[in-house]
This record gives sequence, structure tokens and C-alpha cells, in this order.
Amino acid sequence: MTPGAYDAVILAGGAARRLGGVDKPALRVGGRALLDRVLDACPGAGRTVVVGPRRPTARPVRWAREEPPGGGPVAAVDAGVRQTTAPVVLVLSADLPFLTPETVETLLNGVEGTEGAQFIDSDGREQPLVAAYRAEPLRREIALLATEHGGLGGLPLRLLVSELALARLQHPTASFDCDTWEDITTARARIREHGRVLDEWITAVKAELGIDLDVDTAALLDLARDAAHGVARPAAPLTTFLVGYAAAQKGGGPEALAAATEKAAALAARWAEEQ
Repeated sequence: MTPGAYDAVILAGGAARRLGGVDKPALRVGGRALLDRVLDACPGAGRTVVVGPRRPTARPVRWAREEPPGGGPVAAVDAGVRQTTAPVVLVLSADLPFLTPETVETLLNGVEGTEGAQFIDSDGREQPLVAAYRAEPLRREIALLATEHGGLGGLPLRLLVSELALARLQHPTASFDCDTWEDITTARARIREHGRVLDEWITAVKAELGIDLDVDTAALLDLARDAAHGVARPAAPLTTFLVGYAAAQKGGGPEALAAATEKAAALAARWAEEQ
């Protein structure tokens, strides 16, 4: 889908009772806040609306609050959709550590010929907060619910989506959300699995340093191996390369290098704290 052809609404409120009431969107997986990981997955959105309390984010967003505050997911979706203008609205929760631009593209493509598309989890349960909807049918159902119930506060999300013609898509990890500390622990362990950890780390470093660069990991590892006669800790040369690149973009020099190094070191420390 072409950039700007969809808007994104991300729900970042809720009480997080099973997490002891912590600020769940701010919890880190792979050194990065869950909300920022979800924001990374929808860079092509024309507008990105986050519904919930204001907090620091990796990129600019629009903010909204449901009425009444704490009024539940339907009220939150309504508050977000009110600030969108695109024909398709991506609706996401803020606790999806494995959502990627590729899986978002799958959702957007799934809207073709339907009123929306949603992922289903590994147990076959529908996930209406990992979904893309055509805006007009979504607004229609919101208005009907508000009329029928005299408001949207406290209404279950299934009432909103039950009358929409939705495609059901499967993906092994995209709909994995973090409702409990066990989920957080699982997510933190999964990104460190062999075959995944380097890609996750390089993505995190690039986001932390504010650079947009396609990294040929295999070529860089080959270069480091040839130069150092074998690589024991492959994250190290990749990280230092990105630090150098970020410093060069800032004009080079000791100050730029020190600033980039400090950011990458702080990110590495956050990774270590999670183990």
C-alpha cells in the first residue's frame, strides 16, 4: 500500500492489572519500549494516533484520550479514529513486540475486497487490535453502537467488529502480546534466540542512533572475520560500524563520536538489565 494510504491508531492506555498496574507501553523488550516497537512497524502511516497518556516516543505522533478516560477499547478506538482521514485505519495495541513493517503490509493487503483484516493467534482466537479496517464501515459501527448503548464506555471490542466482514490471517508471532510478566519474559528471551538476535540488535541500534541504513550483516561479519581472524562476538563489530556511521552523519569529530557511543552503550546496558 502506498505511503499515506492508511492511518494508524495505537491503543496505549489500559490499567495493565496483570502487570501490577505498570506503564505497559513503556516496558522494554530488546532495550526498546513496546510502544516504540509498534511505531516502528507502521512507518508508512499518513497519521499515527496514540490513544493514552502522553509519554516520550521514538517519532512524532498525535495524541488522543478516550471519553471517559479508562472507558475501554471501543471508546479508545473511537477517539483515535476521529483524528484519522485515510480510507484504511490500522488499529493496534501497544504491546506487540514482534509486529514488523512486513506483517503490517500483510494486514493492509488483506483488506482488499473486505471491510478489514485481522490476525488470529496460535490458538485461533481473533485479534481485533492487530487489524486493518476500512474507515467508513468502522465509523458506521462505532456510530451504531453509540446510538444503541447511549455511549461507548465499557463496551467489549467484539461488539464493534462482529458485524464487519473481516478476513482472518495467520502469522506465528505478529499477534503475540504482552499481558503478563511471563509474556514479557518470553518476548525478551525470544529476541535473543539464535538466528534472530543480531537482526533485533542491529534494528535497535539503528533506531537508537536515528539512522536509516540497510545493513548487510553477512558481508560485515565476513569483513570482521577476515580482519580479526574470526569473530567471537559478532554484535560488537556491527555495533561499532553503526556508531561510526551515526557519528559521520552528525559531521564526525570527537563530540559526535562520543555522543553516538554513549547512546549505543546505554542501549547495551538496558539489554543486559533484562537478562
